[in-house]
Amino acid sequence: VAKVLGFKAISPVFDGATEDDIQKLTGEANELMRQRAAELEENKEVPPADEFFVSVPPTTLKTQLYDGRTGEPFDQCATIGYIYMMKLHHLVDDKIHARATGPYSLITQQPLGGKARTGGQRFGEMEVWALEGYGAAYTLQEMLTVKSDDVEGRTKIYESMVKGENSLEAGTPLSFDVLCNEIRGLGLNIQLEKRRLGGVGL
Repeated sequence: VAKVLGFKAISPVFDGATEDDIQKLTGEANELMRQRAAELEENKEVPPADEFFVSVPPTTLKTQLYDGRTGEPFDQCATIGYIYMMKLHHLVDDKIHARATGPYSLITQQPLGGKARTGGQRFGEMEVWALEGYGAAYTLQEMLTVKSDDVEGRTKIYESMVKGENSLEAGTPLSFDVLCNEIRGLGLNIQLEKRRLGGVGL
């Protein structure tokens, strides 16, 4: 209808043109197309490509489509028209990012997030579950300690990297202390006892 009447329409969701408005404009478009079809018939002209629909006024705003394989018409008429789309502006060049060293959050001591802040790559719950499923214990330990909020452990491993040594002395991540504080906030007295059982440090 907008194409026939020569205007562009923006119709907000739930607050756009009413059914009466659409029917009124459809009537105007039908009348205009009948006049145009009569002119073409009188002058015996072939309609331009963008006026292929002049022979069928849009009384219902729908048109009959045909199966391209069999040539048979579809059971229901289809609504046709113009729609304007905008390209999603998500480009790899704007998203690609890497980090070796970078800033940490003062509260959680975990690496910041996002390219703009030179952040690290988030290793969330589902990624942890994936490593647990594979049984990759040491990779998981590294991800959740020295590559995250184990302040003492990441200091040690940085020193070992500078010295050319290959060692992993993971400690307790700061998120464990946060968990303990949250439990204390519930009124539960939780205390951590460090002891060795069977040669395994706890």
